[in-house]
Amino acid sequence: MEMESMASAIGVSVPVLRFLLCFVATIPVSFFHRFVPGGPAARHLYAAFTGALLSYISFGFSSNLHFFVPMLISYASMVLYRKRCGIISFLSAMGYLIGCHVYYMSGDAWKEGGIDATGSLMVITLKVISCSINYNDGLLKEEDLRESQKKNRLIKLPSLIEYVGYCLCCGSHFAGPVYEVKDYLDWTERKGIWTKSEKGSPSPLGATLKALLQAAFCMGLYLYLVPHHPLSRFSEPIYKEWGFVHRLSYQYMSGFTARWKYYFIWSISEASLVVSGLGFSGWTNSSPPKARWDRAKNVDVLGVEFAKSSVELPLVWNIQVSTWLRHYVYDRLVQKGKKAGFFQLLATQTVSAVWHGLYPGYMIFFVQSALMIAGSRAIYRWQQSVPPNAVILKKTFMLMNFAYTLLVLNYSCVGFMVLSLEETLAAYGSVHYIGTVIPVVLILLGNIIKPKPARSKARKEA
Repeated sequence: MEMESMASAIGVSVPVLRFLLCFVATIPVSFFHRFVPGGPAARHLYAAFTGALLSYISFGFSSNLHFFVPMLISYASMVLYRKRCGIISFLSAMGYLIGCHVYYMSGDAWKEGGIDATGSLMVITLKVISCSINYNDGLLKEEDLRESQKKNRLIKLPSLIEYVGYCLCCGSHFAGPVYEVKDYLDWTERKGIWTKSEKGSPSPLGATLKALLQAAFCMGLYLYLVPHHPLSRFSEPIYKEWGFVHRLSYQYMSGFTARWKYYFIWSISEASLVVSGLGFSGWTNSSPPKARWDRAKNVDVLGVEFAKSSVELPLVWNIQVSTWLRHYVYDRLVQKGKKAGFFQLLATQTVSAVWHGLYPGYMIFFVQSALMIAGSRAIYRWQQSVPPNAVILKKTFMLMNFAYTLLVLNYSCVGFMVLSLEETLAAYGSVHYIGTVIPVVLILLGNIIKPKPARSKARKEA
């Protein structure tokens, strides 16, 4: 009864409240990881046990069973068939995730304010795939590997307790961020950048407090905005009575409102990873040196809202998943000696869509994202061709790319929010598919009008 009264007081369901309490509890759980006695083995056990316990309290016993299916299949593939463990893990883990998405209708649950374990399963899916692929890379010659592969490859198979600790540590499987197994092992064993040095141990308090303050602000703004911009408005008669500009502005505000929920979630995750120490990513070159916590950062709020081009968005939104997609999908689809093209971009966005769930809105959104980025690249190429002395024209192109990104992003994300094909097409059609037409036109023009890079008038003296 007390949980029900608390839930109704803040306007959420009891399962969502239970999840939020466990989610926030990852912060003290992560903090106490620092003081676990007994060396690396004890810390792996602590990570595995606390992660499983929080999952059980939040989602019930079945959640851990779901998590262990892809975890054990992927681990077995590394033990039994290392040569193909990467592709086996990718297909089995993604296949199981898709099955859970379909069975639980997770997108509908999230849309209606519910919660289930598939969101956490999404993060674990990425972890087990990257671990298997990195172990697969350990068989390859170093000269055949990219820098990211050299950095993350595994020569030795992690033990089962190391592997489970990696998957469930710090409650990061609740909402990310994704991190590499090699970083987790180095952190647990106090190796690499976590080795004690003359610079001392970095204090996480300032960065943790900053993340918590950001989380509080984001949740406050979201709770203020969401009653004024409900998704149900898209199917209400009043929306159809509005003019084109009013409809377009409502789409912008709906997308703007929804993003603050994600900002809150990722800020809590950031605080959890920072306070554990795992979020530490090295020292700056300043004097005195300052600790960097980039590994914990999953979003740059101002970077998203004021992105100068669509190309910047993957660098500032869901940062660690974007990095994962680049390292384990995008880069690996590019043949050696060739450049990436629209195919690699579209394939990567398709994998991202399927990972989120088999809803038409997700598919349309990520195809739209590929178009949006390609259109933005066309504008950027024209901008780069402008002579350095044509300052006004160059700034015009910059402003054009900013406005284009603002328009197409918020138009596109309607599909991500409403999910159904009918509602997505109705919302897009209500503004004459402007966010689809403009990127397509820009891509076509970019193939017709191929600018040459501006050359400096300065010449090298012989």
